Parts: sequence; C-alpha cells; structure tokens
Amino acid sequence: MKNFEIVRETPELLVVNKPSGLLTMPARGGLADAKHLVGLLHARFGKVYVTHRLDRDASGLILFSRTPEAHRYYSGLFETRAIEKKYLVVAEGRVEQERGEIDKPLKQRGSGRMSVVFDGKRSLTKYSVLERLRGATLLEVSIVTGRRHQIRAHLYSIGNPVLGDGLYGDAAKQSKFPRLMLHSWRLRFADMAGKTMSLEADPPADFMSVLKVLQ
Repeated sequence: MKNFEIVRETPELLVVNKPSGLLTMPARGGLADAKHLVGLLHARFGKVYVTHRLDRDASGLILFSRTPEAHRYYSGLFETRAIEKKYLVVAEGRVEQERGEIDKPLKQRGSGRMSVVFDGKRSLTKYSVLERLRGATLLEVSIVTGRRHQIRAHLYSIGNPVLGDGLYGDAAKQSKFPRLMLHSWRLRFADMAGKTMSLEADPPADFMSVLKVLQ
C-alpha cells in the first residue's frame, strides 16, 4: 500500500490524496489494528477533524479540518451540498445512458450494505459516460447527497456495480480486479475566506493499470 499525498495544506484544512486500501478512520473487528488516515495525520500534523470519508478501497481526495471553527464551516458545506465532488468510476457492463441520474433512497442493513428501500434517506447520484471499455464503462460521477456507499449501491441497483466491488457485485467475478475502481478526483468549494478552491488528483497507477487492460 502506498503512502498518502498532501495536496493542499493551510492553517484551516488538509486535502489528502488517499491510496486504495487505507482506512479513513479507525475500524472495528478484524480491521481494528489496521492503519488509518486519521491516525497518520495526527502523528504528522496534530489534531485533525473528519469532514467526510472515502471507503477503504477507494482512492483520491479527502478533506480534513484543522480547527474546530474550520470543522464547523466545512462540515456545513458538505451538509448543505455546497462542495462539488467528482469521481472517476469504472462500472461493470455497458451503462446505456450517456448521462443519467439515480434518485433512489438508501438505508443501511445489518450486513453493512446499503439497500434501496422506500423508507431510506433520499440519495441522488449523477453520472456521465466518459469511455466505453471492454465489458465495462468509465464514468464521471457526482454525488448530490453523501450517503455511505452511495455510488456503489446506486450503480449496483441499475445492474452496473463498480469493478472490484465484491460487497455489491458478484464476489468471484470482482475478485479478479486488484482494487475498487472508484477514485475521488476533484473537490471544488469556497474556503473560509470565500475564495474558490478547486483541487484535482489524477488516478493512481493501480487504477490506470486496470483501465489499460479494459481498453
């Protein structure tokens, strides 16, 4: 597993490019002793505050606040959907619509999976097709809401699970891929001074190697 990269550092925030395989926060059970990004940042920078998360096997940009005031501000941006979050995702099969929305409520089950159910929380995912691949589709995805596993659960619900996703896709089929093909590549928001900050992180080598095989 590669180390994380600091993309932007200011007195109020850290924007980090997280590698696939690294937890964002401490976990329980079998992963209780695994390294996590929060702990690594604490050791290097002192106290940081979590404002949003990425799944362990996803990669890309994630923002941490460095003061209680910044945490309130940036958490508020995420809650009011004032931060633009874009992801690169390789989905299994052919996604027919060039552009589309998945507007389906999600609710967590006891298994840890998120399911589409009528009494779940409203969840909205938007996507556009970037490239048709062999047996897969490269998408740019933006999430209007920020539910746990939202992209993974929504794409699974339309029959196009994320490649490498053994939790939602067919475990035997997805185990052939070395990682979850989901990468947070752009964050765009206004900082506490009102200045627009737009940050990008190219997909890492392990993401690109899978993409090349599919082209």
